[in-house]
Amino acid sequence: MTGNGMMPGGGRGGASSGAVAPPRGGKFRRAPAPAGPAAPLQFRRPAAIIPSSMDRGLPDSTARPQPPLDPRRLRVFPLAQRESLARIEAVLVDPAAPPPPVSAALAAEIRLCAERLRQARARAASRILMYGAHLVRNGAGPIIERLLAEGWLTHLATNGAGTIHDWEFAFLGRSTESVERNVAAGTFGAWEETGRSIHIALMAGALRGEGWGAALGRFIEEDGAELPAPEELEAALRREPSHPLAPARAELLGAMRAHGLRAGREEVRHPWKRTSLLAAAFRLGAPVTVHPGIGYDIITNHPMFNGAVLGRAGGIDAARFGGVVEGLDGGVVISVGSAVMAPQVFEKSLSAVNNLRIAAGRPIVGGHAIFVVDLQDGGRWDWRRGEPPKDNPAYYLRFCKSFARMGGLMRYLQCDNLAFAQNLLAALEGRAVAEAAP
Repeated sequence: MTGNGMMPGGGRGGASSGAVAPPRGGKFRRAPAPAGPAAPLQFRRPAAIIPSSMDRGLPDSTARPQPPLDPRRLRVFPLAQRESLARIEAVLVDPAAPPPPVSAALAAEIRLCAERLRQARARAASRILMYGAHLVRNGAGPIIERLLAEGWLTHLATNGAGTIHDWEFAFLGRSTESVERNVAAGTFGAWEETGRSIHIALMAGALRGEGWGAALGRFIEEDGAELPAPEELEAALRREPSHPLAPARAELLGAMRAHGLRAGREEVRHPWKRTSLLAAAFRLGAPVTVHPGIGYDIITNHPMFNGAVLGRAGGIDAARFGGVVEGLDGGVVISVGSAVMAPQVFEKSLSAVNNLRIAAGRPIVGGHAIFVVDLQDGGRWDWRRGEPPKDNPAYYLRFCKSFARMGGLMRYLQCDNLAFAQNLLAALEGRAVAEAAP
């Protein structure tokens, strides 16, 4: 299709010039192929979509359309120069440390969560942890790694920010910056190694059919990636232009030429890799899926930014997450500190799984339990009662409302994420949940 919506032969939208109008019987027939070599496609420049203010008869003060921002022009800086606000040695939590005390009511809910995990593990049902970036920033990685290693969790799901903090801690031992100060300075997110390394990891992983979580976990654990020669990529594209990996090959080829990436080993050392939850999951063979938003994360502010690369990696992980939800009957979902990603991703995945089950004559997912953990007070609504009415402000808390609609048991725990994780591990390992004095 040409840039102005016309097909190369001149028709708009549907059939190309290689087909003629269908006969009364309703079937198309192919026109004879023209003799001689096919002429190359001609693409015309599209007409302006938005007319100028004068063309529309509007006053000159009306805002005129601006050209899109070109990330290739962005200046980036060494990550080591950034004033990072969190150091891994200061935030990392020992899984064996005594957990902080919680209220008696929270302790009861944590014990219930532990019991449902035991039951789910016994029936080999999915046990999913969906988490936001603060769980990583707060140093809970070793706790979650132990939950994975001991088989209490089968799957991790996070957003782009959760992986960025994980990677920066593994690479530099530091993460987090002042948003207010650095936005004003034009440096928020403009860090060379973060954007470069994550894009390279995802592009290299895409050639293996890996999503974001597996590709970046491998990149950290293996201290880099192997890049093919540009000539190999170009030859593969010419030989197999319709291959499922052709888009990934094209993106990597373009990046190698535009940014001077060399064939061979792209070495990136990660001195703190043993603190990385992504690397730990990769070592353990536990799936991690990442569910990004295009433009959400600091790697947007980098000359290598490519939404297609991020979207491809996130798309692979979205499908993989759906496969995990398929095994959720009698299982457990824990959402910790994720107000947007977790409820939005889970409800779509659950609907898709139920769609396929209904088509196959199978019952929908059931018997599962959902535990939502956040510091917010939950709108002061008892979510055990179900969804509040629309005139109640709590109705608009997406991270509670969406999960309350997903069937099964739903509990909301207003709790610090570290306190929850530490006490949950203690309960699962047979240690006491720490209760605060009444």
